[in-house]
Amino acid sequence: MNIHEYQGKELLKRYGVTVLDGHVAWTPEEAEAAAAKLPGPVFVVKSQIHAGGRGAGHFADDPSGKGGVRLARSPNEVRAAAEAMIGHTLITKQTGEQGRPVRRVYVEAGCDIARELYLSLLVDRISGRVTIIASTEGGMEIEEVSVHHPEKILRVGVDPASGISGFHSRRLATGLGLSGKQASAFGKFVAGIYAAFVALDCAIVEINPLVVTRTGEVVALDAKVSFDDNALFRHPELEKLRDEAEEDPKELEAARFELNYVALDGNIGCMVNGAGLAMATMDIIKLYGMAPANFLDVGGGATKERVTAAFKIILSDPNVEGILVNIFGGIMRCDVIAEGVVSAAREVQISVPLVVRLAGTNVDLGKAILAKSNLPIVAADNLEDAAEKIVKAVREAA
Repeated sequence: MNIHEYQGKELLKRYGVTVLDGHVAWTPEEAEAAAAKLPGPVFVVKSQIHAGGRGAGHFADDPSGKGGVRLARSPNEVRAAAEAMIGHTLITKQTGEQGRPVRRVYVEAGCDIARELYLSLLVDRISGRVTIIASTEGGMEIEEVSVHHPEKILRVGVDPASGISGFHSRRLATGLGLSGKQASAFGKFVAGIYAAFVALDCAIVEINPLVVTRTGEVVALDAKVSFDDNALFRHPELEKLRDEAEEDPKELEAARFELNYVALDGNIGCMVNGAGLAMATMDIIKLYGMAPANFLDVGGGATKERVTAAFKIILSDPNVEGILVNIFGGIMRCDVIAEGVVSAAREVQISVPLVVRLAGTNVDLGKAILAKSNLPIVAADNLEDAAEKIVKAVREAA
């Protein structure tokens, strides 16, 4: 689960992480009032959307090409900047051309920046440790830095048994060229952000840029905070921070039925049980010349109701031109899936080609249910056969 920058900063501040004073505003009038509470003379107005690259982005209806992060030198200029953002669609590298509407802005105090650095924490699945990543190339996309200047990326893993220690931050501080007061401030910053990461069950905390001021302070100028969905049951207070307007409606609907769904940009809808099988299914669709429209794992305990819901979610995507159902019946019985497919096909009136491949428990019974349905369902014998048939069917229907 992602949250907005201002929400992330409020959380991090509780753990001793240094952030600038700021206030969220839903209207230009609120933005102007927020600026009046800050010392000035420089203010920063930031669009609040769940996407990076806001400063380098642009608004769909703004010919000036200004981005979603703007400097202002008076409360009146803050109001004007907020008017240009709130209610308008911001397009960044991460949003795609459709962009995202800005519903609120964050008005923050200005900062006397001496250096911009990069810092993030995430879980390294290979080592099983929280890993701190830092770089001298702050303000840039870390992916670009890793490609063109991998030597400028520092990594330090933290043993979960011993936790964060002074040597972790000292090693990073040395690599970043920090010393004296700056290194001391950086050490406190790293300790605070690690404490927040562990206590809140975060998936990632990214500070880009992390700035060093001319007075030697270390400040989080931005904050991207994401939580592990599997741990949210421990944090009901964090669940309240969810902004459903920033999430894909299809993914929200899938969550209601305990379906694992991620929208993609292809044209073949996929319904599979098991993440590994789902990945293989998407790969083979790509191999045969088309692209998956989604990742959808119905899990091992799918019911007819959940399968029907899955079909409705897949078909709510206007880009879907065909559907491939690929089920291996281990825990999940093929006859239950077949009944769900038939029920869904009749209820939602599927108008695109549908190919079903079943294998495993009660596979013969499942195939018999599909055959007796008198619905235009194409049966496949294996994964390769299924991919070939759905791609062919979509091309013939075009």
